[in-house]
Amino acid sequence: MSTPKVPPEETPEAEGSTAAAHQERPDGGLWEHPRAILALIALGAVMVAAFFVVRIAGW
Repeated sequence: MSTPKVPPEETPEAEGSTAAAHQERPDGGLWEHPRAILALIALGAVMVAAFFVVRIAGW
């Protein structure tokens, strides 16, 4: 059996390639806003610290 002809401007997929099986992620998403994630982590750290400050102060 002969191999199918591929036009010169196209590269055939390699055997066992997963390129066609996975869709590329669209632009945007959670990791496009690292400052927002950092702000949430910082806010959580401040809230935990405030909890211990309140316990130590005895309010």
